Amino acid sequence: MKIAIVGATGLVGTKMIQILEERNFQVTEFIPVASENSVGKEISFKGNKFAVVGMQTAIERKPELALFSAGGNTSLEWAPKFASAGITVIDNSSAWRMDATKKLIVPEINAVVLTDTDKIIANPNCSTIQMVMVLNPLHKKYKVKRIVVSTYQSVTGTGVKAVNQMMNERKGIKGEMAYPYPIDLNVIPQIDLFTDNGYTREEMKMVNETRKIMGDDSIRVTATTVRIPVMGGHSESVNVEFENEYDLNEVRTLLENTTGVIVTDDIKNLKYPMPMDAHDKDAVFVGRLRRDETQDKTLNMFIVSDNLRKGAATNAVQIAEYLVKNKLC
Repeated sequence: MKIAIVGATGLVGTKMIQILEERNFQVTEFIPVASENSVGKEISFKGNKFAVVGMQTAIERKPELALFSAGGNTSLEWAPKFASAGITVIDNSSAWRMDATKKLIVPEINAVVLTDTDKIIANPNCSTIQMVMVLNPLHKKYKVKRIVVSTYQSVTGTGVKAVNQMMNERKGIKGEMAYPYPIDLNVIPQIDLFTDNGYTREEMKMVNETRKIMGDDSIRVTATTVRIPVMGGHSESVNVEFENEYDLNEVRTLLENTTGVIVTDDIKNLKYPMPMDAHDKDAVFVGRLRRDETQDKTLNMFIVSDNLRKGAATNAVQIAEYLVKNKLC
């Protein structure tokens, strides 16, 4: 199994490499790929050093799989070229997510829709992944009608530049700014660019991707996404209205039996999900489960996950594992 990591020097690309090692993904040839500025740099994988190559060189080496995390523009340009060469692309950018001809995959939910003809597969937005991981089993049981979500997203979602900005601010050092405002001791209620309806692109991703992954365009979603000065992962306050009545104990049992989800919900002992607990873990954590006392059939919850792992790199590697196991690449 030849595998290429496109964007191998970035935060998510580095995390993809780490997770391939951790999960002992069987690789016969490892091909780290990055921009021309990084060609020749060495990347470590399973104790060996590999030289970074450019896009065309990677295509010529004909890997079976290419995991992309190099931004939307790069993906739009290069993913079709890889696919045309018979290489299956798993793309972490937003470039292909809402393309009607491309599958948007969270393996625990909808990997079964994949076939060997899917040559460009979209990895969902980090905030969407953790939310649908929790909501999908509840949707099957009670049918989700409406979701109101507010996010509290880690600076790691922006990348190294944002992490450096926060750390520089904490040290009182002036440096390059990833955001238009200070992030330390602050929250910024804007993630990505604003659209014509007053919502940001990040907020609209959560609306549209949730419907596509869960296969139900009737689900109403409204989101407010916020950047906060943490590094461990993204958090979400979710208010979900169901069509059918639910039992809180049954909800808890359903979630406890959901693969990839960990219920942390013990308020007597002050146990609830926090980014510092999710850091470097693949699970999605959920807690603060409680009935909305202002509206029937409505549930409140708090969801946390490491955005670089299940929100990005781990989900992509899980897709790759599914493809290999089912001989789809």
